[in-house]
Amino acid sequence: MITDRPGDPAPESRTHTPETAPGPGRVDVDLWQLRVDHLAEDDLDPSELDAEERDRLAAPLRVADRLRYGIGHVALRRLLAPRLGVGPAAVAYRREPCPGCGGPHGRPAVDGPPGAPHFSLSHSGDVVLIGIAARPLGVDVESFPKAATVREVTSVLHPAERAEIAGAGHAPDAFARIWCRKEAYLKGIGIGVARSLDKDYLGERDPSALPSGWDVRGVPTAGGHAAAVAVEGSMGRVRTSWLPAAFVTAGTAGEPS
Repeated sequence: MITDRPGDPAPESRTHTPETAPGPGRVDVDLWQLRVDHLAEDDLDPSELDAEERDRLAAPLRVADRLRYGIGHVALRRLLAPRLGVGPAAVAYRREPCPGCGGPHGRPAVDGPPGAPHFSLSHSGDVVLIGIAARPLGVDVESFPKAATVREVTSVLHPAERAEIAGAGHAPDAFARIWCRKEAYLKGIGIGVARSLDKDYLGERDPSALPSGWDVRGVPTAGGHAAAVAVEGSMGRVRTSWLPAAFVTAGTAGEPS
């Protein structure tokens, strides 16, 4: 099991490529998004999941939570499988050491040969977001929070982030964009929100103050949501595609066109 932490999106067949920065040493990132409100639980085939993932699906979760979880994990396996030369059910995962304590609960990774792709998975509201790259990365998508949540959580962020959100009138979309950037970075380094939320600056106004060795970008997504990707090194091309609902339905495993 991997646990990474409305309006209409662009048509599912469209690929959006934000500003690119080609050059030596830069990391290209592939991102895929899916709408969960186009599917039902019966559309999914849990046979491709491992025992721990199936146990999670059988837990007493809300239907919407089970749907997001199932869609995300089936899609991730189907995206990774052709890159590993195996079927979706044969994709195996492990946990990297925690960068904070060294314990076996760090960033999720493919349990495979050297050179296996790095990945990150996130889901919130109506959207699932998956990222794959040749270096460690993190992705995050969030539905816009309530105003009370913005006020409460902003107080624990980095001072410069707090100032940016306050300057935007504590608007939920401004908060969500910064929160996603922070979550993506924390997932990428493998420590998550166990790291103090005021320690690192992941805001939008001062790129020079971002954590050393990491590149962070916002990601276009569905209305009512924000998304971001963070990658170790300098980001090159970021290819963002919307997958059709059929990509995760039973009997349709395969690489998206």
